[in-house]
Amino acid sequence: MELLIIFTRYPEPGKAKTRLIPALGAEGAARLHRRLTERMLQRVLAAGSELSWSVSLEVWFAGGNEELMRQWLGEDVVYRSQGEGDLGERMARAFAAAFGEGMERVAIAGTDCPDLGPDLIAELFQRLRVGGNDRSPLLVLGPALDGGYYTIGLRRFLPELFTGISWSTSKVLQQTIDKANFFGYDWQLLPELGDIDRPEDLWRLTVSPLREEIGFVEPNFCEQVSNWGIHQLDFDSSADSE
Repeated sequence: MELLIIFTRYPEPGKAKTRLIPALGAEGAARLHRRLTERMLQRVLAAGSELSWSVSLEVWFAGGNEELMRQWLGEDVVYRSQGEGDLGERMARAFAAAFGEGMERVAIAGTDCPDLGPDLIAELFQRLRVGGNDRSPLLVLGPALDGGYYTIGLRRFLPELFTGISWSTSKVLQQTIDKANFFGYDWQLLPELGDIDRPEDLWRLTVSPLREEIGFVEPNFCEQVSNWGIHQLDFDSSADSE
């Protein structure tokens, strides 16, 4: 049995995407977070109906409550609270619960990366099933350009990976790999992707699959990106991979 856990937050202005508030305002940051989460969930659910998706789905949330989450995202998935603690404690809690309930392979994905879709998630689970050289890795990570990771998949609960990590810094991915190496855990990496977490990341929306609908954030979004001086001049077409 396999489980994908989407980590997200109820989109309350002032509490969602707080690092983007200086650029977008509290309402704009919350709208962006809302759309990124909705798009991620829609694509995963569509994969389930169109591609015989065999992976179960849960949404683990911070902020709000289960009733508010159901009103927002519907009745098609299981909702659970992330609980208290830092990101590592909350992810460890989710993995422990999933493996404790009999899951054989579990992945957690955030909603900050517009290029993360069902194809990469399917690749993650395939790697956990059959790794390189006929060995299945215990750990698969999706590296983010900012030094973190956009998804993590495990074949068993490895609590060591979630302690002693400098969360929300550029050290997260390397520290996690260092931990895996120290404990002798086989690991693999998915393609590196960019996420939308800080004002300097916002240009990615203009070249992402969301580019046709970015007016939902702010009516003159592209002009604002240019005015903020954070438009990326040297990006290539690989950012628009889907």
